[in-house]
Amino acid sequence: MKINELKVSEENPRIIKDRKFKKLIQSIKDFPEMLELRPIVIDENNIILGGNMRYRACIEAGLKDVPVKIAKGLSDKQKKEFTIKDNANFGEWDWDILGNEWNTYNLDDWGVDVWQNIDDQKEWIGMPEFEIKEESFQIKIHFETEKDRGDFEKEYKIKYRKKGTRTWSTWWPYKEQEDTKNLKYES
Repeated sequence: MKINELKVSEENPRIIKDRKFKKLIQSIKDFPEMLELRPIVIDENNIILGGNMRYRACIEAGLKDVPVKIAKGLSDKQKKEFTIKDNANFGEWDWDILGNEWNTYNLDDWGVDVWQNIDDQKEWIGMPEFEIKEESFQIKIHFETEKDRGDFEKEYKIKYRKKGTRTWSTWWPYKEQEDTKNLKYES
């Protein structure tokens, strides 16, 4: 179908950012046969239900005609459902297989969010967001006597806190490790 006969769906909730959009344009230029395998899906009014981003990339790539599949007889509810399901990502990547069996640069070129630095960028691309938490470490120091504990507290100006989940342990004055369950003074 002539590309200028297609209409973008105003209800399409999917967007594509600059970097990925450029990759999509390049992908269409490099592998136009992919469009035949996965055509743009339109309704009877030529409104795009699936492939709005591909459509925009095809325009940028300079295509005049694009493969389409016409979805006939769908209700408005079904059209909306199709739009979401066509863009939904039900599965997830097996990062071990991708990391060991696939070329990172190819994956990045093909639009997969990869985990390694590409093109000397200073950030990781596509890694799932992780909440960075400042986790405190507890250093556990065992004392022979209450006086040793007091001396240590004064010398190093230590304020004692509650025990945490991550603990390092040492002795002061230093000596080889003993059975910590029987110690009377521990901070």
